[in-house]
Amino acid sequence: MSNLARKLQQEQFQHEEKQTVKKVLKQTKSLLSPGEKLIGIAFVALLCFGGVKIVSNQAEIYQVNKDIQIAEGSISKLEKSNKELDIEVKDLSSFERIREVAEKLGLDFSKDNVKVVQ
Repeated sequence: MSNLARKLQQEQFQHEEKQTVKKVLKQTKSLLSPGEKLIGIAFVALLCFGGVKIVSNQAEIYQVNKDIQIAEGSISKLEKSNKELDIEVKDLSSFERIREVAEKLGLDFSKDNVKVVQ
């Protein structure tokens, strides 16, 4: 009888091993196929590339805007300088000033010899 009991025990043990092996095989089965994994990896890579591209474009736009602001600042300074120089030219070319300079140099002022040109 003891042999018979051992045989039954061994059969039960082997039967349990087969069941655990089958369970392990079911657990190792992946939820996604290799094609789906490849598509997922490609999608994630595309998202990362797109994000980096957007950030780099924004940085480039920021730099161009900064350069434009600097150029506009220098243009406004030059325009202000030009206006001041125009005012100075008008002051220096006034009739009264030219007359004073002419008298200092010993020139006579005669209304007959003066021609106004504009």
